[in-house]
Amino acid sequence: MQYWLMKSEPDVWSIDQQIKAGSKGAPWDGVRNYQAAKNLKSMKKGDQCFFYHSNIGKEIVGIVEVIKEAYLDKTDKTGKFVAVTVKFLKKLDRPITLEDIKKVKELSHLSLIKQSRLSVMPIDSKSWKILNKMSKV
Repeated sequence: MQYWLMKSEPDVWSIDQQIKAGSKGAPWDGVRNYQAAKNLKSMKKGDQCFFYHSNIGKEIVGIVEVIKEAYLDKTDKTGKFVAVTVKFLKKLDRPITLEDIKKVKELSHLSLIKQSRLSVMPIDSKSWKILNKMSKV
């Protein structure tokens, strides 16, 4: 299993909307960055992803699971980009703010810090464990 972090602006798609999508999940679409799209293409069914509220909040708020691997993004008229379908797994008891993440030396290598505009990024298993501990999951 691989781990990821996916960013969404909560006024566009929030963790609460993801919860309401239920077990059928919802497409993670609208990604137009080639590196982020490559990450979507690398996702496999069963991979877990942190759900990050960007711009408003700037915090990890939950965990979702990939239930359908990459397919053509219906919102992309060029036919170049893909989407995946994710379903809600867990809302964090305590969201993890970007500010708190930046304070942890072992997380300083994360794309969340180094490439702040990247919307879909891998998370190594050691960092996944550290972040889960920070949220008291």
